[in-house]
Amino acid sequence: MLDRREFIQLLTIACMQGLLPGSGFARTKFPQDMYAVPKFGSARLLHFTDCHAQLMPIYFREPHVNIGIGNAAGKPPHLVGRALLDYFELSGNELLTHAFTHLDYNAAVESYGKVGGFAHLATVVKQLRSIAGEQNCLLLDGGDTWQGSGTALQTLGMDMVGACNLLGVDIMTGHWEFTYHDQQVLKNIDAFNGEFIAQNIFATEEALFEGIDVFDEDSGHVFKPYTIKELANCRIAVIGQAFPYTPVANPKRFIPNWTFGINDSEMQHLVNTIRQRHQPDVVVLLSHNGADVDLKMASTLTGIDIILGGHTHDGIPRALEINNPAGVTLVTNAGSNGKFLGVMDLDIKNGKLQNYRYKLLPIFSNFVSPDPEMENYIHSVRKPHLEWLSEVLGETETTLYRRGNFNGTFDQLICDALRQENDAQISLSPGFRWGTTVPVNSSITMEHVLDQTCMTYPETYRREMTGENLKLILEDVCDNLFNPNPYFQQGGDMVRVGGMDYTCNPNESIGKRISNMTLDDGTAVELNKSYPVAGWATVNEKAPGPPVWEQVATYIKHSKSVKFDKLNTPKLVGVDGNPGLDKI
Repeated sequence: MLDRREFIQLLTIACMQGLLPGSGFARTKFPQDMYAVPKFGSARLLHFTDCHAQLMPIYFREPHVNIGIGNAAGKPPHLVGRALLDYFELSGNELLTHAFTHLDYNAAVESYGKVGGFAHLATVVKQLRSIAGEQNCLLLDGGDTWQGSGTALQTLGMDMVGACNLLGVDIMTGHWEFTYHDQQVLKNIDAFNGEFIAQNIFATEEALFEGIDVFDEDSGHVFKPYTIKELANCRIAVIGQAFPYTPVANPKRFIPNWTFGINDSEMQHLVNTIRQRHQPDVVVLLSHNGADVDLKMASTLTGIDIILGGHTHDGIPRALEINNPAGVTLVTNAGSNGKFLGVMDLDIKNGKLQNYRYKLLPIFSNFVSPDPEMENYIHSVRKPHLEWLSEVLGETETTLYRRGNFNGTFDQLICDALRQENDAQISLSPGFRWGTTVPVNSSITMEHVLDQTCMTYPETYRREMTGENLKLILEDVCDNLFNPNPYFQQGGDMVRVGGMDYTCNPNESIGKRISNMTLDDGTAVELNKSYPVAGWATVNEKAPGPPVWEQVATYIKHSKSVKFDKLNTPKLVGVDGNPGLDKI
């Protein structure tokens, strides 16, 4: 608890840093000391992840479907809505209800406005560093930072490198960064002031024989696998874990000389080596595994004190304490789109972690003044592209969002556009987790479309597929999502489908989860019959059509006002009562 003197000191800092509510939102109760987290212990780790190149404040609706099956059923991160609030004892807190759930989104967004934004994040980061002491802090970036916006695509991620340098990121790992191709990745890393680390990326034998540049020729590590940071009163080891299935979920042709994997046996060996060689007070894993993989890793590997996780975009309000054969590992996940900042304070004594405090702070940009230096930088990198980004394409009569296991309204918009623009009966769109929200009765700009589609393999296609092929695709992606072994969960959310419905039982095994495929007119999809199918973002080869954002923009312009006669959301069976599912 803060005493009166400490509270006044922190409130004074908040006033100086511009952390008080804006006058336009004076009617909303907002805790003025929310971002004045008192110092605790010896070290402060600040962590963000999966910002997907969102430099500006954005709207973002949390999912109402995040189903856990098997051992993950009913456990975080697979909780939504009231179930999440009850588990983390947040019920009754209107502010945190809006931050962590989809509940009453349209009404709550009127009160709280946008979230994130690097200029606002910079203000909060400076505040938290000031409180704990610069010499006691590390800022860690979990990856998926360079991709996801129009400016990131135009600059090949360099806009985000510059922003992260201004923010003062000390260490990062990656995933979507690798979709800029290997040579651009290396160029961006060279411009990055911090350290890029990944213990699970190796050069192929052929590449090593040809003499490609790597961090360590003997081990084959392409990048530095870990780093040791000496803070004022402690030594912290940070190990990097890039997304293990990058060449599966994204085109391998972009990074042909690099291999990825979970590599938990190598991880254990590395942890043991670090502890013996460097004798750190704390070992941290900066991970882009995804929450379920992190939880399994925490339960089996020993010697890791903390996992700062990313990839699955889960905002987990409290650090999860996971038992393993040698003790406890803390597991966190810090949401996405710049919406959250994790604050992990560590009490270290006698060479060990004795205690901790953790907060996952939502960044409500309407209540934080932007940092002037970062704001000027963002303005400068966006200025050449503003005409393209700001073009108004149409209006929406419903809230457009993506995040969720099976479908989102923006996904439906993309699927409808693909069908219309390619004269197709069925459409498929990848279950990417990245993408912002457009509130009801708002203008849809080109920037909104790019937030959902902007990537380096956006080309569209139209091809004939049999019903059997469609079922195989759905079964394969569904197994990536719901395989009971987290180490086999290789992708994002479920592929989105337009023009077709189906039934899904997540608890079944592969080949048995998908049934009752029917077209929008109620006709059953026949396994031996061919159907014209449109899609985009092919992984194995480049598709022949134009970028998907061009087709979506054209469709919105013709429609003028976006509304849906139907959402192609599958019928779910076997999951009644699952706290990862809210029916809306």
